[in-house]
Amino acid sequence: MSDHPGTSDTPDPLDAFEELLEAETDRDPDLAVIEAGSRTLRTQGGAPQADVPGRPEDPEVDKALREVETELATRWGETKLEPSVSRIAALMDVLGEPQRSYPSIHITGTNGKTSTARMIEALLGAFELRTGRYTSPHVQSITERISLDGAPISAERFIETYQDIKPYIEMVDAAQEYRLSFFEVLTGMAYAAFADAPVDVAVVEVGMGGSWDATNVIDGDVAVVTPIGLDHTDRLGETPGEIAGEKGGIIKQDATVILAQQPVDAAQVLLKKAVEVDATVAREGLEFGVVARQVAVGGQMVTLRGLGGEYPEVYLPLHGAHQAHNAAVALAAVEAFFGVGALRAEPLEIDTVRKAFAAVSSPGRLEVVRRSPTVVLDAAHNPAGAEATAEAVREAFDFSRLIGVVGASADKNVKGLLEAFEPIFAEVVVTQNSSHRAMDADELAAIAVEVFGEDRVQVEPQLPEALEAAITLAEEEGEFTGGGVLVTGSVITVGEARLLLGKG
Repeated sequence: MSDHPGTSDTPDPLDAFEELLEAETDRDPDLAVIEAGSRTLRTQGGAPQADVPGRPEDPEVDKALREVETELATRWGETKLEPSVSRIAALMDVLGEPQRSYPSIHITGTNGKTSTARMIEALLGAFELRTGRYTSPHVQSITERISLDGAPISAERFIETYQDIKPYIEMVDAAQEYRLSFFEVLTGMAYAAFADAPVDVAVVEVGMGGSWDATNVIDGDVAVVTPIGLDHTDRLGETPGEIAGEKGGIIKQDATVILAQQPVDAAQVLLKKAVEVDATVAREGLEFGVVARQVAVGGQMVTLRGLGGEYPEVYLPLHGAHQAHNAAVALAAVEAFFGVGALRAEPLEIDTVRKAFAAVSSPGRLEVVRRSPTVVLDAAHNPAGAEATAEAVREAFDFSRLIGVVGASADKNVKGLLEAFEPIFAEVVVTQNSSHRAMDADELAAIAVEVFGEDRVQVEPQLPEALEAAITLAEEEGEFTGGGVLVTGSVITVGEARLLLGKG
């Protein structure tokens, strides 16, 4: 049960906070209807992120990296799964359990995982801890997935790590029914690299789900669940509650669980899991959250309620209400890691928190990569993500005419994604990226015509031509008007556009 004071004439200081929170956001905040039979947290009373790396400048290093990428590409891709952790557990065993040599913060959810991971990493780094971060997928370079001290590991170190564990990978391959997958090998590399560094704490994002995800051979001291929505329904379940059952697998015995605001059925499942393993729970909207936010140049100014108190006037250089909520979740996770709300009552040092958040970046998440006309990249790839992006665009940008460039994966709810963007796109240019998972441009166009009407849809199968066409359409408004372009639909589409537009 939540540890609210029993009877007192003193007003609960969180009453005003909850009223502000409910007024501030239209995301479902009402988790108070759910009574969890577990403990809850409530206290009474960074180094700049590196940009996305490009290809190595040294031809020999580039050649060696391509050889590793080629070898990895022979393995099962990230969309082909055999739901178990038996192979990755076998790899960890022969490597000497490197993932147990450091504490970890484990992150699952449907949307916001990578941005939240980067914020957690920035906060921990600002408090002088050496961090390792493992996230997926990558925007441009495979080396982005494994970061040390806030920066992707070098190509040389990536190659060295692969070569170091390759004999053990082959040993496990030979003993298992199926070879280790692409994602399993990368997970093993990350855990080995973190142990070798060594790191003080690892920040680990799941690839898919939780229970049988390859990352789930760690026992996270803090388990974070970002908002759950409908994605990967063929593998995880058809309702938020069913999906939460898989994602709740990262909640381990005696851990601290940081829950973003969730659909009620998802929250019920997650809280039941927390009860079963005697985990301590902190819930957005109750124990922590966003008190206030206002648009600022290049981002927003937020006041966050943490487990240890209020953190006013925190500048976050990212757009959108969803990023403010990600910041609240990240802050609570780091407070929990340091024992705020359980072992200590005082909040984290405010100036350090402000410094960390001010240095956060999240490439490919409402990232402006060009002006005149403004070109924005966002990796939204499901309806919930697209809705958050559309709302953030309305709030942060004053476009008089916005052209969409959309390249999506065939296994996604593409119609739902397009419907979320329809109100903000004057026209849409549909295209496809280079991935084998990409939806054919003509197939995507047929769906787009259903949503936008034929007059608002243009088809350009090649991304360079799609970008050129969209920029031309945006420029029809004139040099000094508010035309813009939003490239979206897939992380891969965004990464390829980023390269074409000279980033990385």
